[in-house]
Amino acid sequence: MSNPLQRIIPLSPPEAHEFFQVHQVSHAFYEEVKHREELERYAQWYALTAQQHQRELEQMRGEFNLFRLFSRRR
Repeated sequence: MSNPLQRIIPLSPPEAHEFFQVHQVSHAFYEEVKHREELERYAQWYALTAQQHQRELEQMRGEFNLFRLFSRRR
């Protein structure tokens, strides 16, 4: 006796299965590329922001500290 479900739900052709596999792999690839590009943009932004903060810190260290006048430590 044959499988009764085969008459209800026919099996998909093998070409469709291969097509979906290729589609899934290509979709995963483009998602990975997108993720890596976003990560690279974030790393560049972070490096630029860190350099800017370093410059601002050096500039603040060179400025006169008004609060030192009111500090009890000398």
